[in-house]
Amino acid sequence: MADYRNSKWASEIIELQKDDGSWGYFHTLSNPSKRNPITTEQALRRLEILGYTINDKPIIKAVSYMQDCLAGKKSIPDRREKLHDWDIFTALMLSTWIRRFTKNDYNANDIAKKWAEIISHAFEKGVYDNNLYVDTYKKVHGLPPKGGRLLDLATFYQVSLVTDSLDDKTASAFMDYLLQNQSGIYYIYGKQLSILPQTFKSKEASRYIAAIELLAEYRNPGCKEKLMFVVDWLESSKEHEGYWDMGTTAKDGIRFPLSDSWRKKELRVKDCTYRISKLIKKLEISG
Repeated sequence: MADYRNSKWASEIIELQKDDGSWGYFHTLSNPSKRNPITTEQALRRLEILGYTINDKPIIKAVSYMQDCLAGKKSIPDRREKLHDWDIFTALMLSTWIRRFTKNDYNANDIAKKWAEIISHAFEKGVYDNNLYVDTYKKVHGLPPKGGRLLDLATFYQVSLVTDSLDDKTASAFMDYLLQNQSGIYYIYGKQLSILPQTFKSKEASRYIAAIELLAEYRNPGCKEKLMFVVDWLESSKEHEGYWDMGTTAKDGIRFPLSDSWRKKELRVKDCTYRISKLIKKLEISG
């Protein structure tokens, strides 16, 4: 098993971590600057991809910071967005990232329960019902909202937050909805997931795989079966030698590269094969 925790990429990110555990601005869409070249969310995503867990000091510091923010002891420095209720969105972001590393936080788990309730009611008829979603959203969050629109369900945050919180029927309906949603999963991949990317060796395919990696976290019966078409696609995209190569354009500084450099093809192949093999193993029905 490859180990990318000691890569130069991880070292560069860890060196930028502030004393409070953050990297400055939190949200991915906040604008990094020379003073703060990476957001906390970008740093966490990259470190997670490189293999960092709650057992590593940088993650421990970051999770402690996010827990303090969620509990109201601290606040993220980002400018409040007006498109939606910023307090609800902030709690959603913080809870999602806390729970990606640990499930032992009461406040984050409480937010997950609330979103699981909203999603469960939205799909209680077996398909998505927007009226039920809006009614439950307002009931759970005590709205009308302070400003802007209600948060869309098909974003990285909700999808990640409730992976272990839905009953089997709801999880199955939610998975169908996400696969057929024409806009994909916001912040991850912006196209319909039931339609495979045209070109395997591409940045688009890498982003598509990232969305499937997220859906693969659902362990409810029947959910993995819905993703078998992706496994078939991946298997058919193997090189003749039995490995995977997503090409140089897949390099995005987030999911690739994993190795310190892609100047040598064998390192790119190693990274691609590691990632795809890991996903296929996760999607094995017996797994």
